[in-house]
Amino acid sequence: MAQIRYVQGDATSPQAKGPKIIAHVCNDRGGWGKGFVLAVSRRWPEPEAAYRRWHRERADNDFALGATQLVQVQRDIWVANMIGQHGARHGRSSGPPIRYQAVQRCLHRLAAHAIELKATVHLPRIGTGLAGGRWDRIEPLIVSELVDPGIDVTVYDTA
Repeated sequence: MAQIRYVQGDATSPQAKGPKIIAHVCNDRGGWGKGFVLAVSRRWPEPEAAYRRWHRERADNDFALGATQLVQVQRDIWVANMIGQHGARHGRSSGPPIRYQAVQRCLHRLAAHAIELKATVHLPRIGTGLAGGRWDRIEPLIVSELVDPGIDVTVYDTA
């Protein structure tokens, strides 16, 4: 039976054996430079380069809210760039940039990748930082889209 587990640590250094997917939420404007993506970029250049290319070539691909891009960074580690945030938070913004339905679609697509790779999923508390989302709305999406279908998930909180 799959479970969601909470640990103190760094989501870019997943604590598990076997294939692993590190998932995080990105915006739909092509911006990469604040929040968890900085930790990802410090470890691997590929996710940022792939995200920027995906955005730049969006007229010819699936880049949009709800899309998920999988980028292999090591033999047994992938990073999932998930478009679950509309724009970025600005001073006079009308509400947070998080889009819960888009996050749910991203997680659904992520589940298909995880099942295919027989991978566990590792993530920070996605959507709750710069995206302005609430964990009490994100966690049930993770449970229904990942844990219920049998995928083990580890959520990392920084110390």
